[in-house]
Amino acid sequence: MRLEFSKYEGTANDFVVVDREALGGRELTTDEVRALCDRHRGIGADGVLLVGPSASGFSMKVVNADGSVPEMCGNGLRCVVAHLVRSGRAAEGELVVDTDAGPHRCTVTREGDVLFVEVEMRVPSLAPDAVPVRADAPLVDAEILAHGRSLRVTAVSMGNPHAVTFDDVGLARAELGPIVQRDPRFPEGVNVGFARAVGDGLELFVYERGAGWTEACGTGACAAVVAAVETGRIPRGRTVPVTLPGGVLEITVGAAGEPVRMRGPARFVFAGVAERPPGAR
Repeated sequence: MRLEFSKYEGTANDFVVVDREALGGRELTTDEVRALCDRHRGIGADGVLLVGPSASGFSMKVVNADGSVPEMCGNGLRCVVAHLVRSGRAAEGELVVDTDAGPHRCTVTREGDVLFVEVEMRVPSLAPDAVPVRADAPLVDAEILAHGRSLRVTAVSMGNPHAVTFDDVGLARAELGPIVQRDPRFPEGVNVGFARAVGDGLELFVYERGAGWTEACGTGACAAVVAAVETGRIPRGRTVPVTLPGGVLEITVGAAGEPVRMRGPARFVFAGVAERPPGAR
């Protein structure tokens, strides 16, 4: 397989970006995705982003490094928008990108040499069937048991499922993240966020479905601020800096029923041709 690709990163969440036209009408296999994302034998990435046209303008499909397909990836969406601008298919300003979680309106600005993308994310939901989570009512600072340990979580849908805790678990998050991720209450798995207040913002670590511990998670940052608003830790309407290992995202949760807004950088790293991903069949 000869495949042209571009590599991008958004707050150190890195992706292999592939134009669908380069695939000649076929889909990448799970083995090919895993090989491309392999950090020792491949290009190395948290996932592959497939970019194509749509009725709204453009489309994005996300495939995680393990071959699983999530509904949405906020950092990936910023990278796709940067790719569209860099390749001349879109101009700085506004554009719409369709995802498996619905269309998202994006606004591109430039600060020096850096592109910043503000994304109109989904309207968040705490409804159990939207997350989804097996519960009779929304989980808001609700107690669950994880490996015999009590943990308070808030379950949020950002088009994909999140469980956010503000409990001070310290380094125990390394063990708790995978346990909560596969908790049977979450039939589709869940992205697990460990948040704490720092100054006027949040610090966040995310154990992500299909990727594990990640440098950044855009939907996770949105979910953390939604959870902070719903539990009274942060007021609505304030732009909140969320510090992740890979950098800072700015998140604004407005009035109930309004989309969350996320703003952050996206950067082109390099481009190349994969003649045949090692391990691909």
